[in-house]
Amino acid sequence: MTVTLTEKAEFRLRAFLQGSADPSAEKGIRVGVSDGGCNGYEYKIDIANAPRPDDLIEYQGRVRLYIDPKSAPLLQGVQIDFLEGLMESGFKFSNPNATDTCGCGKSFQAGDCTPSAVPCS
Repeated sequence: MTVTLTEKAEFRLRAFLQGSADPSAEKGIRVGVSDGGCNGYEYKIDIANAPRPDDLIEYQGRVRLYIDPKSAPLLQGVQIDFLEGLMESGFKFSNPNATDTCGCGKSFQAGDCTPSAVPCS
């Protein structure tokens, strides 16, 4: 399994899926990584109406996850949690592949394969 959701993250993602306009049977959550952020890679998470032809498909409870094959090695073993507090709320990624992470927690480095970083905004 590439990505694991905590119970809180699964609950929150299910709520997003139920609240979106399209009731498609293939609706899921797209999880990925792109070049960017202050450390080189940044996490991406979005609602998807259907998988792309080459997506890896995983199920966490009642949530369908779509992971593009290029992001999969960088997401291997990642745990996604949802934090809710007075100062900060949102999804938190714990990535065993990260050799360094940004102070904001939205981007990471992964050894020598990390692209150039850009300052946090």
